[in-house]
Amino acid sequence: MATVVVALGGSLLRPEVDERHNWLQSLVEVIVASVESGSKIALVVGGGAPAREGIELAKPFIQDVAHLDRIGIAATRLNATIVREALAEGGLAVSRKIPESIAGASLELENYDVVVMGGTEPGHTTDAVAIRLAIQSGAEKCVIATNVSRVYSQDPRTNPEAEAFDGLTLGELQEIVGPPEHAEAGTSQVVDPIGVGEAFDHGMPLDVLDGRDTRIIKKSLDGEDFEGTRVRV
Repeated sequence: MATVVVALGGSLLRPEVDERHNWLQSLVEVIVASVESGSKIALVVGGGAPAREGIELAKPFIQDVAHLDRIGIAATRLNATIVREALAEGGLAVSRKIPESIAGASLELENYDVVVMGGTEPGHTTDAVAIRLAIQSGAEKCVIATNVSRVYSQDPRTNPEAEAFDGLTLGELQEIVGPPEHAEAGTSQVVDPIGVGEAFDHGMPLDVLDGRDTRIIKKSLDGEDFEGTRVRV
């Protein structure tokens, strides 16, 4: 049975999007179909707006990055619980726990078709957690579902002339996102540099795509061509 790990950017659950209920229902349908086709799925959910707002509120009083990270981690676990309960309502055999470690999530995957988790500990973004879980669980790939259509040479929101890539090597992606170092709490890149470094070291394939369209997630899970960036060794 194939295993795929999906990093769901917290921005995909952001409250200002009116269609978020339809998005979540559609995600459930995609995961149900993937499990019915014989896959095991692990979802690692980011913190999104709740994490950024909580960190911004605390920043004037807290200088310790690890303490700010813990605020973000709490938000990821809230979002993971939302996704977990929606999947359970959809009839899936979902782990009852929101694992707090990669080892715990890998163990749950042995007993359940679907596992949902958030962050683990300070210094590890949910992208990095997803990639490490993919490595530890022997997954065939890790899907990075974010709010941009693919990997660009620079942020397309600030540079409309940025080059888009349909395919990259893991080394090329590392050059784009920067060295594998922990960034300031509350910041984000298309893929976490530390996670990319882990993928590079272990040869873990990545599919980077726009998770706002669940049809693209489905194509990636089904092994079909998809709109996004395929990142390989």
